[in-house]
Amino acid sequence: MNTTENAPKKTILVTGSGGMIGWHLSVFLDARSDSVNLIRCDRAGFNDDAFLADAVSKSDVIVHLAGMNRGDEEEIVAANIGMADRLIDFCLKSDSKPQVIYSSSTHAEGPTRYGYSKRTAGEHFEAWAADTGANFCNLVLPHVFGEHGKPFYNSVVSTFASQIVNGESPTVTGDGDLNLLHSHEVSKIIWKKIETGFKGTCRPEGQPIKVSQLLERLQALWSRYQGGVMPNFDDLFDVRLFNVMRSYQDHEQRQIDLTLHEDDRGDLFEAVRADGGGQVFVSTTKPNITRGNHFHFKKVERFLVFSGKAKIRLRKVLTDEIFTYEVSGDQLQAVDIPILHTHNITNVGDEPLLTLFWTNEHYDPADSDTFFLPVEQIEPKQA
Repeated sequence: MNTTENAPKKTILVTGSGGMIGWHLSVFLDARSDSVNLIRCDRAGFNDDAFLADAVSKSDVIVHLAGMNRGDEEEIVAANIGMADRLIDFCLKSDSKPQVIYSSSTHAEGPTRYGYSKRTAGEHFEAWAADTGANFCNLVLPHVFGEHGKPFYNSVVSTFASQIVNGESPTVTGDGDLNLLHSHEVSKIIWKKIETGFKGTCRPEGQPIKVSQLLERLQALWSRYQGGVMPNFDDLFDVRLFNVMRSYQDHEQRQIDLTLHEDDRGDLFEAVRADGGGQVFVSTTKPNITRGNHFHFKKVERFLVFSGKAKIRLRKVLTDEIFTYEVSGDQLQAVDIPILHTHNITNVGDEPLLTLFWTNEHYDPADSDTFFLPVEQIEPKQA
């Protein structure tokens, strides 16, 4: 994952790390700890002079995601321009010239006060970079969505998805045009700009879709899943939408009872029904042995223990709460594993554990989408 072998680590400061894009980027960078020293900066950290001064002085790169997009218009203007000026001031005080990647918006090209604030903040960064010789990237983002976003705040995708999962009936009040870009794609774009030392303006494109079409697509995906069928995942955009919906499930909803059919010949059960393809693995695990301790950014997985006893543990990345499922072959239950949760499975019985694993995509060693991270060994994270 390093750009060059044995390259020195880059220290990267992410402001707004508690927001949707900030959390996704933090997970992305944390998975590259061999080449990155990550400093996460939430609202409290940004307002702490000592913390911010130290963080800025150490940083090779600052990804500025912090901002205000709702509230009183003049407060939004003051907040967004003020945050940019605060970072610039600390760079000047420490004589630092980090690469700055600024999360702007397509609204910056429009007439709103929010757009004015984003545009002006970008102009201030651009002027600072011109005066100091630093690299500045103005990242003009379309409508960004992702797992664990705040409904009625981050994205209409979050709003619709949470409503559908909770059994509500979303409505379309204005059938506008959307240009949707997933947070993980934003993270990959930012990483590429860091690797190349990019300076200038970048305007990534997303998936064009009408609001009504988005709602229909989400409802269709969830309807198939609630009917016991994994939807077709040939289109990565559908995988992204499906995983966003799954992020609003309670953990108890991830455990699914299966039906065992018995007759004179023996037993039969259906492990997975899917509209598309996928890949099935069957493993044996010796007593007291743990498999896994990794997470995925997009892969849909189902675990099914059909002989023996096990504990499946999940932990959302960059958090410390662990959720445990106790499963056994005595009661057929599938567990669907959410993305961005490190997970493992441990044989807690006295006999070999037999487990079936299904995933929506064929395993590709060159792009495994598998990142090692212990579920129970939690390293301290910078606030």
